[in-house]
Amino acid sequence: MPIVPQPGDAPEVHASVNPGVFTEEWLTVPVDRIPDHGIPGEAAYQIVHDEAMLDGNARLNLATFVTTWMDDYANRIYAESYDKNMIDKDEYPATAAIEAKCTTMIAKLWNAPGATVGVSTVGSSEACMMGGLAFLKRWKAARRAAGKSTENPNMVMSSAVQVVWERFCRYWDVELRAVPITLAEPVLTPKTMLDHIDENTIGVVGILGVTYTGGYEPIADLAAALDDLQQRTGLDVPLHVDGASGGMIAPFLQPELKWDFRLPRVHSISTSGHKYGLIYPGLGWVVWRSKDLLPEEMVFDVAYLGSEMPTLGLNFSRPAAQVLLQYYAFLRLGRHGYYNVQAVSQRVARHLSSAIGGMSQFELLSDGSDTPVFAWRLADDFDGVWTLPQLSDRLRWYGWQVPAYPMPADIENVEVMRIVVRNGLGMDLAHKLIADLKASIADLDAAGPLPANAPHPPTQFHH
Repeated sequence: MPIVPQPGDAPEVHASVNPGVFTEEWLTVPVDRIPDHGIPGEAAYQIVHDEAMLDGNARLNLATFVTTWMDDYANRIYAESYDKNMIDKDEYPATAAIEAKCTTMIAKLWNAPGATVGVSTVGSSEACMMGGLAFLKRWKAARRAAGKSTENPNMVMSSAVQVVWERFCRYWDVELRAVPITLAEPVLTPKTMLDHIDENTIGVVGILGVTYTGGYEPIADLAAALDDLQQRTGLDVPLHVDGASGGMIAPFLQPELKWDFRLPRVHSISTSGHKYGLIYPGLGWVVWRSKDLLPEEMVFDVAYLGSEMPTLGLNFSRPAAQVLLQYYAFLRLGRHGYYNVQAVSQRVARHLSSAIGGMSQFELLSDGSDTPVFAWRLADDFDGVWTLPQLSDRLRWYGWQVPAYPMPADIENVEVMRIVVRNGLGMDLAHKLIADLKASIADLDAAGPLPANAPHPPTQFHH
């Protein structure tokens, strides 16, 4: 008959039996400091895997623009190249050539008129920094040539820009002239832009895909206003297009829209490869309309591992795998494939926005007709007892991450929710999201008034 262990009995250990990693003392290793001795790979993997498992489901994260799915071939390329250093162009010349091919492909996608120059970056934030630095250095060079002061440069953009532009201005001592937006005009307009420009303006940023709502700013109208300004006053103010999301949407879904290098006023464009470029994070791209618009002083010749190589960027060592993934995606999908992927995302976004816009509690601020991103607020006649942050928190009970946050300065009293539709969010999940949203509303209605600070106060959102 089997022996039943009694309380106090010491467990009997059989060396020939391994019941699994969870029975090992290795899983009690301290994690608040580097342990004195290492542990087997199996145990270390299990610890990291289990802690990371507590993260949310990336596919249900509708807050982020970042790509959360690629196919198995892409995953194989990633695994084969994660050890490559993008900066080491002498050791990895084929990867360097692929980066140059991608830059050329993107420049042509954006209708560059001839020979251009560009570079991959860690993300679109670094790409924005590079575009801003080119503006600053060209402005200073022009001022010195004219015998004028290079003090007090400024840059003009709407208050709806991504936080990277605030960082750029703070880091490089440039005055940020953030043009307030309103619910009636949630984008930068020619009039509001011109009111903030003077001879110390190094450039203007136009956003193709506003973070808050997903809408496009009127790039062609801004460019025309700057052309007219130069004709009237002689002020030559360049335009950078922050196409972090829209730069890889508009060429496929709105090819007739003029926002890119078809406008001579556009000097540079940045985008995120890891957003609608459909690549895992982190990858960005910046391209200048022509080589003369990139100051030579921004390119460094560096002796590295036995050779001289030109480098352009704020970072040095960085992964090369994402560049190879971008090349794979361009070859795998082609223009038609990118159109299909982005069109499906937009159809899902329009379906969701139509359903949410049809609910009496809400009013749409955008509907996903530009990028597959849309936002909404509570309707003016809403008489419920809950807030959007509380609705956002309730949706997490069902696994969804849908952010609620205040709009920029001057309309920060307006709270919105936003959904980013990415490749991988199909109609089946969209239908479940609508059902879970309705269930969350019913839950909140039934719960009655909640404390004003429940579940948490809204915070600024920077995805």
